[in-house]
Amino acid sequence: MDLKGRGTRTLAATLLTVAALAAAAAAPAQGARIKDITSIEGVRSNQLYGFGLVFGLSGTGAGSDLASAVVENALLKMRVGRGMPKLETGNVAAVIVTAELPPFARKGTTIDVTVSAFDETKSLRGGTLLLTPLVGADGNVYAVAQGAVSVGGFAFAGAAAAIQQGHPTVGIIPNGANIEREVETTFMRDSGFTLCLHAPDFATATRIGAAIEGQSRARAAVLDAGTVRVQLPPPTQANEVMQDISDIQMLEVIPDFQAIVVINERTGTIVAGQNVTISSVAVSHGNLTVVTQELTQVVQPLPLSEGTTETVPRTALRIIEGPLPGQQGGMVVLNRGTTVSEVARALNLLGASPRDIISIFQALKEAGALHADLRVM
Repeated sequence: MDLKGRGTRTLAATLLTVAALAAAAAAPAQGARIKDITSIEGVRSNQLYGFGLVFGLSGTGAGSDLASAVVENALLKMRVGRGMPKLETGNVAAVIVTAELPPFARKGTTIDVTVSAFDETKSLRGGTLLLTPLVGADGNVYAVAQGAVSVGGFAFAGAAAAIQQGHPTVGIIPNGANIEREVETTFMRDSGFTLCLHAPDFATATRIGAAIEGQSRARAAVLDAGTVRVQLPPPTQANEVMQDISDIQMLEVIPDFQAIVVINERTGTIVAGQNVTISSVAVSHGNLTVVTQELTQVVQPLPLSEGTTETVPRTALRIIEGPLPGQQGGMVVLNRGTTVSEVARALNLLGASPRDIISIFQALKEAGALHADLRVM
C-alpha cells in the first residue's frame, strides 16, 4: 500500500480546503436578514424538565433499586401498590425528560420531548414514557409528556461479543408533550421593541440602524454593540404593528464579524474567518523555506487605446531548499502584507502536515503576524 502517496493526496485535499475557505473569506460579504442575526428582546424559549419512568423494555432496564423505589411510589399514587411483593424492574428505566417551550406557545399545543436514561439502562428501544409533568425554572408545571419513545440507535450483546450503534439510551417523542400553562411574552414597550444581536458588533449594529431608518417607517437608535432600539410609528390598523415588525426583520444588512481562525487539533481542521490577514512571512519546514510577499504592479493600457493606468496586486512566491541566501536559516519577516490563502498555498508546496500547519499558525499568532483571533478547539 502506498502510504506516502495516500498521505500526500490527503494533505493536498486538506490544504486545498483551507485555501478555498480563505478565498471564500476574502470574497465580497453577502447580506443577511435582520431576523437571522438578531432576536427581539422578550421573545425567548424556556427550558423544561421532569423525572419519569419508561415501561415496556425487553429486559434492557437497569433493574436498580432506584427504579424499583420509583415504581413502587408511582403505584402507591395509583392506589395499587400497597402490599405488593418487591418488583423486578428489568423492563423499567428511570429517565430524565427535557423539552423546550417556544415563545407564544398556547395551551393544547404539542412540543417534542427528549428522554434520557437516568440509571444503568442499556436501551430505551420499545419503551413507553409514563405521564410525566415538565416543570420550568420557577417550579411550575408547564407541560405533561407521555408516549412511545423513538430510539435511533441500538445495542445487542451475546456471551462473548457486543455491538452498539448510536445512543440507545436517549430517545425522542415527537409531539409528546401537551402544553398546560402559557408563558406571557412581552416585547413591546412604549410603542417600540429592542433588537439584540446574536454576535454583538458596533459596525453591524450601526448598519442595522441605518437599514431600518432608510427602508422602513420606524426610527432606530443604536444603544450599544449588541442592542438596537426600534420605535414604531402610531398604528392605524390592528395588524399594522405586526406587519411593521415583519418588514423590519426581512431587511438585509451586511454583518461585520471579528477576524477569527478556528483550529480543531483533533481533526486537523482549520477554518479562516472573514477579514483574516497575515503579514508577509517566511515559513521554514525542514530544510525548505517559502517566502510570500504582496507587491504592487503598475499596469498601463496599450498606446492609442482606451483605459487608465492602474495598480494591481501581485504575489511573489519563492521556495528555497536549504538556508536563505546569505543567512544561516531561520525565519525572515518582510514588510508587506499577505493573505491566508497564500500562506496555505505556500504550506501546501512545502508538504506540511495538518499538525504542522496548526503549529505554524500558532507561531504566527505569537509573533504578531496573524491579524486575527486564534481559537483552538
